[in-house]
Amino acid sequence: MADKYKMKKLSLIILLTVITIFTVGAQNSTDRGNTQLNAGVGFSGWGIPVYVGLDFGVQHDITLGLEASFRSYNRNTYNHSIIGFSGNGNYHFNRILEIPGNWDFYAGLNLGFYFWSSPSNYSGSNMSKPGLGAQIGGRYFFSNTFGLNLEFGGNNAWNGGGKFGITYRF
Repeated sequence: MADKYKMKKLSLIILLTVITIFTVGAQNSTDRGNTQLNAGVGFSGWGIPVYVGLDFGVQHDITLGLEASFRSYNRNTYNHSIIGFSGNGNYHFNRILEIPGNWDFYAGLNLGFYFWSSPSNYSGSNMSKPGLGAQIGGRYFFSNTFGLNLEFGGNNAWNGGGKFGITYRF
């Protein structure tokens, strides 16, 4: 019964989000000096990560960013956690593809370090290590300051998964 209620609630949230996306417009700019705060949840093979990050406009269509993430998961009765810190660089395709201002599509690379914590009696190969990855993503802004983001990436904190969250531009 509880699962049915959760599915109805999730369906309603998705429907309202889609309606809002197609009825509200905004301006978007990745110019030098703009800053965006991003936060949300991810999906990966190693638990459900949560993340927070900042993107800084350093040149027209180019941003550099910092991100921190955390996840916890259980494998074979062992509890593990991963804390990640990374930097990224993205190119935003809005201008060259003439995409409307309330959308933001980008792709780029990231470099980070991921701290694995596993029980001392765990004999697996999970260990702290650096990671180099790539990402592709997009944002939709409901207003000049607030939007939603969706990103997919490989060989990084999301390990072939992705993330979904909110963006606040200031």
